[in-house]
Amino acid sequence: MRQRIRSRRFVAVAGLVACLALSAPPAFAQSGDGKGAEAKAAAEAAAKEAQRRFNEIAEAGKLMTGPAANPECVWLGRRVVSLLWRDDMDTAFRHLDLYDRFGCPSAHIQATFRCLVRQGPIDPKTQDSLNGRAHACWINPNLQPSEASAAPQPPSAQAPAPTAR
Repeated sequence: MRQRIRSRRFVAVAGLVACLALSAPPAFAQSGDGKGAEAKAAAEAAAKEAQRRFNEIAEAGKLMTGPAANPECVWLGRRVVSLLWRDDMDTAFRHLDLYDRFGCPSAHIQATFRCLVRQGPIDPKTQDSLNGRAHACWINPNLQPSEASAAPQPPSAQAPAPTAR
């Protein structure tokens, strides 16, 4: 008799487990309200950004010669210049140590930063403008300032000329 009760309990429990297992996946399934689409869009944007960075480094390698065209020098050098522009000196110097360890030319950092400064102010809210300008100056440190940033200031904004005594 005990055997029958145990077997009936076993069958009942097994049947209950089977019902729960078969009904659980639809109950736990996520609705298609856009969360999956948002994640997919974010992944696509990240892949495009990585491809863009890869293309920029490859472009620098094609347009330049010497150690400054090495991918590690391009990547670290542009980061150093961007960090210097944002006044993050500690991080810039740590990156500069790595830049030197890879045998990259320090004179190219100086020339690129000089070019970046000559270009004039950059809107701090748009990160791409700093990255784009740092990339353009990395490829051609002798890049001349654009017409808009080279426009002379109005006389009222200029500093007064020193007077001779």
